[in-house]
Amino acid sequence: MTDSFLANVAEIDWLQYPGHFGGALSKPLVTPQTCRSRRIDHRISCYAPMAFVEPHVHEVQEQVYHVLEGEGLLTLDGQRHLLRRHDYVFVPPGVRHGFTNNGTVPLVFLVITTPVTDEEPL
Repeated sequence: MTDSFLANVAEIDWLQYPGHFGGALSKPLVTPQTCRSRRIDHRISCYAPMAFVEPHVHEVQEQVYHVLEGEGLLTLDGQRHLLRRHDYVFVPPGVRHGFTNNGTVPLVFLVITTPVTDEEPL
């Protein structure tokens, strides 16, 4: 059983994960490493102008992106979509996607992913 967990965003260090470039930073808020979450990976991300995550595909993971500030271009299977404050998107497995800050201010958004790894459960 996982214990309850309470923290503040400021307590977590910014990281630049593989495949993220130009100041595409994230804070792992709820993950197996931070609180022993078994099914959820919840991050807050802040992308500087021109920062991006390269297009990629998840085999089994589902993701939600929820924009808090700024605007960016989300690519879903080759189609570009402008996302702004309060926009959110669900990305199912098998959809090629990438996210770029084409705006002039930082792009801040939440990322919720389940399961925590991109592998079929045993």
